[in-house]
Amino acid sequence: MTTAPHLKSPAPAAAPTALQLDQALQLLTHAGRAAPAGEPGSGPWVQGLIDALVELSSRDALTGLANRRAFELALAREADRVARSGEPALLLVLDIDHFKRINDTHGHAAGDEVIRAVALALQDSVRPMDLVARVGGEEFAIILPNCGAAFGETVAERVRRRIESMPVLISRGGPPVPVTASVGGAFAPQWVRCTPGLWLERADQQLYRAKAQGRNLVRLEPTASSVVSSEEKRLLFDTFPMTDHE
Repeated sequence: MTTAPHLKSPAPAAAPTALQLDQALQLLTHAGRAAPAGEPGSGPWVQGLIDALVELSSRDALTGLANRRAFELALAREADRVARSGEPALLLVLDIDHFKRINDTHGHAAGDEVIRAVALALQDSVRPMDLVARVGGEEFAIILPNCGAAFGETVAERVRRRIESMPVLISRGGPPVPVTASVGGAFAPQWVRCTPGLWLERADQQLYRAKAQGRNLVRLEPTASSVVSSEEKRLLFDTFPMTDHE
């Protein structure tokens, strides 16, 4: 009579990996953030640590502005809000003019100082409710809720002039570095579920126009675009299905 082959017992499950609290605290320290208040290891303390790390993950390390990921999430929320409320919203995108020349002439450290200075200028030029983000190397974006066509040009010009009026002193000395930016903008179509990608594309088109016409300019769509893409039509009909009535 043959005996059944010996069956090995399954290996015990590995114990859950402990939270790397020390590494998390080091991340906060390197980013210049304070440790959460409370007793280390307690529930509220751990929650504070998690909240701080989430906030850190949404910020650009060089400027402290919202990063591209946070900007894209905010843009989608604002597009949805405009579709539901019908309130206006303006998206501005801007690019530092001749930034490569600044890096080549003064070095990348000076380029970083210029980026930080522009970030501060942008924050000083808009309302606390507006979202300012760094979305690329020398590229920024601003989401302005409740900003209609009557005020859009004024706001965008204020941003452009603020940057133009602040030559940047680089840390190693020398003359101030003149800085300008080109600005493009587009309004979200009201009462229409606008795809964030199309909204950003329309603003980018205006930015390209500002650069092509000489830089250090503002170019905005005069009003919200009434053109609805096929994707937006699909979203509209999926949200508000049409029914046949006999």
